[in-house]
Amino acid sequence: MKILDILAVNSIVPELKGRTKKQVLEELIDAVKQNKPHIDSDRLMKVLLERERLGSTGIGDGIAIPHGKLKDIDDLVLSFGRSTEGIDFESMDGKPVHLFFLLVAPEACAGIHLRALAKIARLLKNGTVRKRLAKVDSREDIFSIIQQEDEDF
Repeated sequence: MKILDILAVNSIVPELKGRTKKQVLEELIDAVKQNKPHIDSDRLMKVLLERERLGSTGIGDGIAIPHGKLKDIDDLVLSFGRSTEGIDFESMDGKPVHLFFLLVAPEACAGIHLRALAKIARLLKNGTVRKRLAKVDSREDIFSIIQQEDEDF
């Protein structure tokens, strides 16, 4: 599985407008809905906020991977957002988050969900990749960087 198997260009937000965790999650949900319009936004927000209450999905190094599971989807879906300014996402290292991947998985699937989370984390733990993503402005450029790095896994 590659990240681009589940991330579409139109699910990328090159500059998030939100300044709070909830606002960012709303934008990332809207981006997911570009390709999965049937997803219930309110239900997904509830799932994501419940997951965040267990512990922040801000994993440090300016990265957050909010994720959750829904009954009414058949496959993994992903969106990406970037905040140049950074968002307080209650990250493990206490620093603002700049790069977000929102992963939504079918409720019955655990293994592939965990593999996708691990793959995304590996991609973003690479400092060079994070710097490259910070320097570009368009969703196509962001997609291209992820595509180039996705080949390496």
